[in-house]
Formats: sequence, structure tokens, C-alpha cells
Amino acid sequence: MTAATQLQPKPVTALSHDDARRLALRAQGLLGSPDRRGGVRGVLRHLGSVQLDTISVLARSHELVPYARLGAVGRPAVETAYWGDTRSFEYWSHAACILPIEEWPLFAFRRRAYRARTTWHHDLPRAAYDAVLAQLTAEGPLTATELGGAKNGGPWWDWSEAKIAVERALMLGEVVCTERRGWKRVYDLAERAVPEPLRADDLDDTECVRRLVAQAGAAMGVATRADLADYHRLRGEQVDSVLADSGLLPVEVEGWSKPAWADPAALATPPRGRHRTTLLSPFDSLIWDRPRTERIFGFTHRLEAYVPRPKRIHGYFAMPLLAGGQLVGRVDPAREGTTLVARQVSVADRNAVRPMARALYEAAGWVGCDTVRLMRCDDPALAAALRTELTAIGG
Repeated sequence: MTAATQLQPKPVTALSHDDARRLALRAQGLLGSPDRRGGVRGVLRHLGSVQLDTISVLARSHELVPYARLGAVGRPAVETAYWGDTRSFEYWSHAACILPIEEWPLFAFRRRAYRARTTWHHDLPRAAYDAVLAQLTAEGPLTATELGGAKNGGPWWDWSEAKIAVERALMLGEVVCTERRGWKRVYDLAERAVPEPLRADDLDDTECVRRLVAQAGAAMGVATRADLADYHRLRGEQVDSVLADSGLLPVEVEGWSKPAWADPAALATPPRGRHRTTLLSPFDSLIWDRPRTERIFGFTHRLEAYVPRPKRIHGYFAMPLLAGGQLVGRVDPAREGTTLVARQVSVADRNAVRPMARALYEAAGWVGCDTVRLMRCDDPALAAALRTELTAIGG
């Protein structure tokens, strides 16, 4: 038990399990009217971090996140909202994430930690590092390929000196990833890409962590210490050191064995409004923390993309179905021409069949498909009911 846990202040209120679930959904933008005026940019600013991943089934994960909250926003508009006019940057947060450019000062603590490192996985001559910075200075934003090539010709981790150099410069904060082009990072000098007032906002480590913990608390609504640490991949001790000054309030949550903290704004008004019915990326910040997902929704989910095919239970990229404020099923999707193929579907019960059919057709339309075909559902009765609903919607 940590000192912070031993000194846990008295909870300001007690929340039911359902209260906590609704607070989490609203904080994540999945309960209540969507912020259409803020759009994709507003979603990113509110969440504080949107995870990137190479897998693209219906779309890439960073596209699926605003889709889940806003509906069928145009996919080109998603990329423009993220990258246009250097509104965002890519850095290590929960994982490799898109972050609002306003958060540049908050990650100074991580950049300093990288600068303090004395050992690295790859050896790198100083001349190679300086050469990459000189090329970016002279030529402007470039990909690793344009810097001389990303690989040496071996496995994917067999990086060239140019790739090692520019990635290290990214970690140290001398270089910024300002966009993805054909899924390749585009690098530029921080002095060009980051507005000067943000570069001049030199926060110490404690203030960086304090603001990130407060931001994570606001994005989750209510959270345990472990939840707060996981959101931006902080250490538990770092969270402990700033909790008292974070502005988050101690609360008690029914069924949670650990102390919790809530965002004051989340407690100010009861969470009400329309529940979004949607398919979620496995990397969506509502569910990227698997223990938290199980605690809040009673739903166990694992990404099986890297599990050998014979050992998969739910499929390569199973997407959970959110409906009525609960996780009530999942589907492993694929596309064949203009058909969205539901390769494997599971739903909790008959009540989840219609929401699954609606979510499948909505996702299909968003990615340019006009039909949905069900391949497999383990429960024969639910499979028949789902096919009936899909036929009714698709005509």
C-alpha cells in the first residue's frame, strides 16, 4: 500500500456503479449530444489523446474514435482536423498518439527524461544525428524515406541511421511529427512546427504531471489511481505526488475495491442524454485500459490481431458494440468491395440484435459499403434474428 493510499482523504460523495459508468461515458463523449460545433478537433481536445495503430480494417483507429462520437464525419475531414495548420503532434502518451498541439508543454517531463538517458537500443554516431537535423533545416518537412531511407534492408526493426536519428530527435523534442502521409511520419523541426508561446512555456516535471493527471481525470470522469496513471502512461508514484493538487475529488464507487477520484465538473451535473450506438475501435480510450473496462462494463475484451488464428476467440480486430450505455456484443469486420462482412459476431442477448444491425449498417455507409453480410454468429437463434434485422435495414 502506498503512502498516498494510506492517507486517502474522506470521499466527498458515494457513487453507484451505474453513476460511475454514466460519468465515464459522458466524459468520453458517448453520452449526451455530440459536440458537432467542435467536431473532430473538439473530440481530440476533450480526450487529450487519440491512439494510433497500423491496423486498418474498416478504417484506422484514429478515424474510428471521432466516428464513434460524431457519426459519419467525412474521413478526409478527420485527417484535416488532426493535422491541418499543425493543430496536433504525435508523441508517446498512452502509446503512439495524436495529441492537441496545446499539450506540447505538458510532455516536457518526458522529453527531459529521454535526454537524460545514457543508453539506447541503437548506436548512433553524432554526425548522423546532426545530418538529419541539417537536412530538415534546409529542406523542410520530410519522411524517413526522404531523409535517406527508413530501413537497412533487414527486418522491420532494422532501421537506417537516418530513421534512428529522426526518431531519437522526435523523442528528445527537437523534431515533431506533424502529420502522417501514406502512414509515414512527416518530420519537421520543433522550432518551425510548434508555436513559439508553447515552446516557451517551460513547465517543471511536477507541473507537467499535475496537468496530465487533471486532464486524464476530466477525460475519464471518475478513475482510480491506476486508471489515471495508465491514460498517459505515468508511474503510480508520479500520480501520487500530484493528486492532492490535481483538483480531482476523492469519491467512493460501489463495487470498486480501490479509492477513486472524480472530475469536479463531472460531479456538478447528473449525466443524462442520448446514448450513442456504435462500434468501438479496440484502441478507443473508453476501453483501451482492459481492467477498467471490466470494472465499469463487466466486459472482457482482448485484441487478437497478434494471436495465432486457431487460438482466436472473437476474431482478428473484434470491435465492441456500445448500445444503451453498455458493451453488449462485438464483431470482427472486413470489407469485400462494397460489402461490409461481419466475419464473426457475438451479442449478449436478443435485445442487442437490433443495435448490432444498426451499428453495422451505419459503419458500412461510413466506409462506402452498401450491404452487410453476416458470416458467423455462434448462437443460431441470434444469428437468425440478426440476419432478419439486417435484411429489414438493407432492403
